[in-house]
Amino acid sequence: MSLVDGELTPVNRKSTPALIADQLRSAIMRGVISPGSQLGEVDLASQLGVSRGPLREAMQRLVAEGLLRSERHRGIFVRDLDDADVRDVYFARLAVEQAAGRLIILHGEPTVAATQLTSALSTMEAAARAGDPMALADADHAFHATFVAASGSPRLRRMAEALLVETRMCLAALQKTAPPADELVAEHRLLRDAVLSGDLTRLSAALEAHMNDAVDRIVSVPATAPLSPAG
Repeated sequence: MSLVDGELTPVNRKSTPALIADQLRSAIMRGVISPGSQLGEVDLASQLGVSRGPLREAMQRLVAEGLLRSERHRGIFVRDLDDADVRDVYFARLAVEQAAGRLIILHGEPTVAATQLTSALSTMEAAARAGDPMALADADHAFHATFVAASGSPRLRRMAEALLVETRMCLAALQKTAPPADELVAEHRLLRDAVLSGDLTRLSAALEAHMNDAVDRIVSVPATAPLSPAG
């Protein structure tokens, strides 16, 4: 609802800038728009069939999210990512997902969460069988989004979604060779089983191993010390 002349009136569920931001975010996440690329307003507005006003607002939203950077007198660019960014993204993800795990195990319903994760895992398995790397990456993203959502914390969910987009940027920009699909599925099966066990120590260790393995695969020089937020 919106307020016009003192009266509440219906509005669209998503504004045009929000819809544009969704499209740009997806393109950046999937590597369609590569890191370091400059976003030209005229070309983008033409491709999207929108005016430049809502496009500018959408791009400023992504600047605020950290996906784009604005350079004075030069324009707006997709952020470049380096090994330090990868480690920082996964460090933050580990902190958020371990916090989500604590809520699920100590204050939530681990069995319900495990059922939801089993469904997400089935999607991953189907993508792996089909040999579709993009579908597998989408399913991986959905698995972790489902995991954090099961915590019941809207703030953790918002943080996780932003970090998952940055994760996809890291993968698209820096990963030289993707892990074998069966290994990736097996890692997520371990996470699901740890949730089902209701053992917080087991879940925390599985999350840390999962994030550390991802960093070691992506960065050019493995970290000298593992990721280690409290949890």
